Amino acid sequence: MAGRIMQVLFPLLTVLLAVKSAPIQTPRKTYNIVIDQEQASMEIPDYVINSFGVMSISGLKPRNSDIVGKYARHSEIDSWLINIADQYPTLAKVESIGSSHEGRDMKLIRIGKNNEARTKPIIWIEAGIHAREWVAPATAVYTIHKLLTEYGINPVVTQLMDEFDWLILPSANPDGYEYSHTMDRLWRKTRSRQSGRCTGVDPNRNFDISFGGAGTSTNPCSDIYPGTSAFSESETRNIRDALLSERARIKLFLSFHAYSQLILTPYGYTSIKPSDNQELMRVAEAGIASLKTIHGEMYTAGTPPDLLYAASGGSYDWAKSVAGIQYAYTYEMRPAEASFGQSGFILSESEIIPNAEEVWASLVTIATEIQY
Repeated sequence: MAGRIMQVLFPLLTVLLAVKSAPIQTPRKTYNIVIDQEQASMEIPDYVINSFGVMSISGLKPRNSDIVGKYARHSEIDSWLINIADQYPTLAKVESIGSSHEGRDMKLIRIGKNNEARTKPIIWIEAGIHAREWVAPATAVYTIHKLLTEYGINPVVTQLMDEFDWLILPSANPDGYEYSHTMDRLWRKTRSRQSGRCTGVDPNRNFDISFGGAGTSTNPCSDIYPGTSAFSESETRNIRDALLSERARIKLFLSFHAYSQLILTPYGYTSIKPSDNQELMRVAEAGIASLKTIHGEMYTAGTPPDLLYAASGGSYDWAKSVAGIQYAYTYEMRPAEASFGQSGFILSESEIIPNAEEVWASLVTIATEIQY
């Protein structure tokens, strides 16, 4: 529960990992840090860990970090998921939730200590449902890497892994994402054939929640075309089925997007707020306060109609209203706004890690604050 995670929000720590086992003292807990044989054989640097588990590392490139901090292709993400799960077989398992329209695998990684027992509450993260928002999958990759490589080293990560199972889908629109790399950098939709010469459906308008309502278009060539029917797309059906299979244990649903620097609360399709809006806002604003401490970036919390525009058929609204997941949020990550003459969806690779670090800090706080 929230109180147990609060036990690890401790003052600034410096952990010198020069031996195979060393105790870390916090105000309420002692963690015995065990370094595996591979780590022990390496030259281990000083780690500085702040209260949100953001580690400053000097002198060593993190292990299994080939695509961390990069805009990797879908196939690279898939290969990396398999490799890192193989490196941490007691902490991670890769599963396919189905195939995309063009036959690409949609791999989900299940992370957590003793996750095979399937008894712990779940945090779900979906990224990349809009193809051009490359920083979203990159942030999901960073999160996966952090959870696995810092377990047993970073007390914040260790507690979150012990407390929750994490289900992370880093590439939720594989065909569109690949197309944005090879043909059209600003492609947003799926790649299914539509009427006439049009291609693709906006998958974040394709969920069965006020389908075809506000923020959609009947023009099949439009970027906000919702499809012929709810769940017409194999990608959204796969996500739906995976969520429903775990709905009893999912306590927090997060959808990673860009851009505008927002944490969006339900609902997107109507100006009417859910009955627990005050609680949703409390948690979101706590996360934003933590996020700001990392690099000083400013985020805002609120509903899409209040902050942007109404949008029907979104995954997080469906997760909240249909799947029954109380805490459901959409992140709109860096940048806050587009630079002159450049799309806001095109973010420099140099900003991936800073973006992911501040998002991580907010995740720590949100996971701490939710009540279940």
